[in-house]
Amino acid sequence: MHFFYTPDIVPNKAEYTLSEEESKHCTRVLRLKEGDEVSLIDGKGHLYKGLLQEAHPKRARIKILSILPEFGKRNHYLHIAIAPTKNIDRLEWFLEKATEIGIDEISLLICEHSERREVKTERLQKVITAAVKQSLTAYHPKLNEATKLNEFLKRTDLGQGFIAHCLDQEKEYLTDVVVPNSNVCILIGPEGDFSLNEVDLSLAQGFRPISLGNTRLRTETAALYACFEINVLNRN
Repeated sequence: MHFFYTPDIVPNKAEYTLSEEESKHCTRVLRLKEGDEVSLIDGKGHLYKGLLQEAHPKRARIKILSILPEFGKRNHYLHIAIAPTKNIDRLEWFLEKATEIGIDEISLLICEHSERREVKTERLQKVITAAVKQSLTAYHPKLNEATKLNEFLKRTDLGQGFIAHCLDQEKEYLTDVVVPNSNVCILIGPEGDFSLNEVDLSLAQGFRPISLGNTRLRTETAALYACFEINVLNRN
């Protein structure tokens, strides 16, 4: 089944016309023909089943047959706040893999030791969208613009908060402290790690220090490891 991302689709409509970009992909790349079955996802949990009625490369028209709400809805909410890597390809890799595994929200953090302080999110959004379609999920993770850590910590909707850092400090494992089926936010620092001041600030805001194992992980690896652990913890 071929999936197309259609964030502007309106429920209860009999037809939908794909964007020019998706129409071209549908007809020129996938070479779909009239009568072929397709699936549309809006990023908000709706899965639409339909038939291709007009295989036009600029305005492919879909007849909607059925709508399935909350398709693949998960039993928890995972938010990872990560400092962008100096090599942007590594951040793109994390976004792709985390979307495939399961994540709800990503925030980009500017920290004291950050080597990358400016991030263009348009390309990153496309990476996430491609991973959404590839992994057959109807939910599109939210990507937030880069913000300083102290500003990010002012949010009041972060749920259970955890910070992964390399400082010599007593830490816990996610498997021992995360409450299943809940809202979780995990902070992942830059290549140079969080500063002592940033760790203290996070702890003062209720974040708990966690260990992600006995080896030193790259930023993107640590973030994906945390993503995997949370999904395993909520598997049942």
